[in-house]
Amino acid sequence: MPHFAKNFDHLIGQIHGLSEKQLQAHFGLYQGYVKKINEIEEKLSASDSSTANYSYSEYSELQRRRAVPFNGAYLHQLYFENLSGEKTEPSPELHKAIEHQFGSLDQWMTHATADLTSAHGWVLLIRSRMDGLLRNDMIEEHHRGVLIESDILLALDGWEHAYMIDYGTSKADYIKILLHSINWEVVSRRFEAYTKAHQMLRIAA
Repeated sequence: MPHFAKNFDHLIGQIHGLSEKQLQAHFGLYQGYVKKINEIEEKLSASDSSTANYSYSEYSELQRRRAVPFNGAYLHQLYFENLSGEKTEPSPELHKAIEHQFGSLDQWMTHATADLTSAHGWVLLIRSRMDGLLRNDMIEEHHRGVLIESDILLALDGWEHAYMIDYGTSKADYIKILLHSINWEVVSRRFEAYTKAHQMLRIAA
């Protein structure tokens, strides 16, 4: 089943501090990941798995690299979906969960700033299915560092391609813009949906 890129043109002119040129370049990169995951999965369906080995085979390399465009596509989709040009606030339930884990929303902001400053790639606010706690997951590459059994509530792109056109090497300025452009209504809906889903699973078990 093919993957399809979503259209996020509605963000143009809405995110203070991110220009149309910057967003359009970012959209193009996202669409490239979608194109590549479709290409890899099409090739995998026709590849001979009997040739698989650790050193090299087409099948083995396609399997090894599939996570890069797959995660690249869907992390970007989450990122664009959780951007907003309007001021929003976390729901009371999400706010309480953030306070429980980080002390306050401001403290979470401090941690997120530190993580984005440290990371070459992504910072994800996740809810663990193992213990129900919130954590910031710092990912250096799309396919490395994702904590297992985690639901992604918020995706923050710290790669250079997300800000270089507008900010050059001034990543700190981009981080400020990014953290004030979070669509907390979207993040809250994700938190509510995942929490309810896990409650239902526990009841069923």
